[in-house]
Amino acid sequence: MINQKLVSVGTFDFKVNHLLVIGILILSFSISFLLRSQPAGFGWELNEFDPFFNYRATQYILENGIPAYYEWHDELSWYPDGRDVSRTSQASLHITTAITYSLFGSSSSLYDFTILFPAIIGSLTAIVLFALVRVIGGTTAGLFSALFFSISIPVLIRGPIGWFKSEPLGLFFSLFAVYLLLSGLNSRKKIAIPKIIGAALFTIFGLSAWGGNQFFLIPIGLLFITLPFLRKDHKFLLWSIPLFTIFTMIFSFGFERLSFNISFIKGLGGLSLIVPTIFVIITIIIQNKSNKNKTRNSFLFLASIIIISSIVLILNVESNFMPLPSHRYLNAINPFLTTTDPLVDSVSEHATTTISQSFLFHSVLMIFSAIGIWLIFKNLQIKNSSFIKNDMLVFSLIIGLIGVYVSSAFLRLEIFASISVIILASLGLTALTKEFFNSNPKSKYPTGKIIKLSYVAGIIILLMMPMIYSPSSNVSSITKIPPTILNGGTNFHIATNDWVDSLNWIKNNTPEDAVFASWWDYGYWISTMGERATLADNATLDTKVITNIARMLLDSPDESWFALQEMQADYVLIFVAGTKLNVDSSQPLYSLGAGGDESKKQWFMRIGGLDETKFVHSDGASGTDKFWNETLLGQMFPFSLLGYVNPNNLNQQSETYVPGMIGIYEKDIKYPSDGNGPLRLVYTSSSFIEEQNGSMLGVFIYEVNKDYKPLS
Repeated sequence: MINQKLVSVGTFDFKVNHLLVIGILILSFSISFLLRSQPAGFGWELNEFDPFFNYRATQYILENGIPAYYEWHDELSWYPDGRDVSRTSQASLHITTAITYSLFGSSSSLYDFTILFPAIIGSLTAIVLFALVRVIGGTTAGLFSALFFSISIPVLIRGPIGWFKSEPLGLFFSLFAVYLLLSGLNSRKKIAIPKIIGAALFTIFGLSAWGGNQFFLIPIGLLFITLPFLRKDHKFLLWSIPLFTIFTMIFSFGFERLSFNISFIKGLGGLSLIVPTIFVIITIIIQNKSNKNKTRNSFLFLASIIIISSIVLILNVESNFMPLPSHRYLNAINPFLTTTDPLVDSVSEHATTTISQSFLFHSVLMIFSAIGIWLIFKNLQIKNSSFIKNDMLVFSLIIGLIGVYVSSAFLRLEIFASISVIILASLGLTALTKEFFNSNPKSKYPTGKIIKLSYVAGIIILLMMPMIYSPSSNVSSITKIPPTILNGGTNFHIATNDWVDSLNWIKNNTPEDAVFASWWDYGYWISTMGERATLADNATLDTKVITNIARMLLDSPDESWFALQEMQADYVLIFVAGTKLNVDSSQPLYSLGAGGDESKKQWFMRIGGLDETKFVHSDGASGTDKFWNETLLGQMFPFSLLGYVNPNNLNQQSETYVPGMIGIYEKDIKYPSDGNGPLRLVYTSSSFIEEQNGSMLGVFIYEVNKDYKPLS
């Protein structure tokens, strides 16, 4: 029945099973898109910080053209030095979106298109993963992988609607590149050549869209090393693998970020392909020249390569003759590597993954991936197994194990663990199902049918558990979060116009040549939506500038005023998140500490190299008298400390800090608009003014008083 022909197109017979495949792929896309679209319920905005710069860069291409983009020096970023955009940005993301918008998006605004783009491209990636896993383990495994991908929490939270960042397009390109490569390595010569060259091209597209895609180069390189031992078609390998590596290097020169100082070729990414390619060529030569002990000689050569590479890396630590990637990439290679750089540690996505988080992200798939590994090893021991080709088996093991290993470094990298677990789980569930039904052939007896139905029902229940349990941490609830610009990146699950209105005020009420100082988180918002120059933004191109901003905020008001003059800043912006308490009082009372600058001040201190104990109490959050009275940031917060209260027993109060108690604050603007201090408050967002009970998001903009006369 399932192989029944429906219609013929030329020599191709369209059957019922093809209709089933199309239906499941449409279902996978639809599920993924619906889950990714949930943030739109809070408001139609770009999500997070980087997407705003990516939107502005795409807009620049559409208005000025691609050649102008490669010459663009952005003067609104990192004032006064600016930013070389093509050398420091995800160029393929900007160019691809601009071309796609020109072809399909003319009926909508570019802003709306960039909000929708990541959800669409991310959902289409489920189909690409189907194609990849189909090459590895067949159609059934591919369909399982598409469904698993559509509900993967790590994938969904890094690609919802409005997430116009690196990951959605980067994963699409890189997974498509891996598909083309594996398909090419399993194709005839004439078909293999365009597939392998295409794989090289999309590998570079993926790397340009997201540097994290260097992950895929590691399993590819390790696969190359294994091929001379797994395959006998050595003549094919002698040209196909170098073809991929050579064209990958050539295509890298099309993107300045990768070609600058040939950083990709001589870096770990390029070497991950070059060294295995050289190994393949020499190993095949060794095997062809060896009359006896071909395998032993090949393994001796492999051991020598490992030893030499280890020595080179050790020497490089001392002499640094080979450029190393940033700490976050090194940390992915060595999860036990620690850093003393608080700027790296301050980014929440750089937090180390916990066991509970890994289980939440992968849950039931861990079971099937373990089964997949067991069945793969089982079939590797069986000669001429029809399960999967040996090289595909090995690749699935390599990418699976490396993905889980790498993801242990950063929370952000759990996306690779998810893809790895999905591949293994799809293979495991497919093999388990086939073995189960093959061992229970068709039977007229009710018992056999009951067993089969019970198996199917059990699998469905297991796979549905992450969708419904638990209510507070299932797939749907985790992906239903407001765009960052609507809640300021705070702990509040709300949507307000505080930030949107503030940025509009900046655009319409400040001079066009005004320069803004703020914490680097908000730089992209100010330069894109406010259209004003900023001292620093999320590109973190100059850590010294960020350090100087941190020290400026925590210095004395007079010293900070001098620093602002030196930075040529005209305005200073801060963001405070808190809660207006529902208590009977002659004046509104607040608690602070929900994710604004009041919660980030500890990181300001660490990044600025300051002694935290002088500014915060033992809880690491409550400000000391020195912070509130002797720092510019403490004076900029329009609140004063009244005392402390036990949150579990409001009758327990104290005028001084007591561990376990929280601070209670009242409104107190220290630098009013008509004052003579170093700053003048010129804008306050609506949540602070309206004084409604509950969440308060306060955006405060101060003008630097150029006429101020410091006492010192």
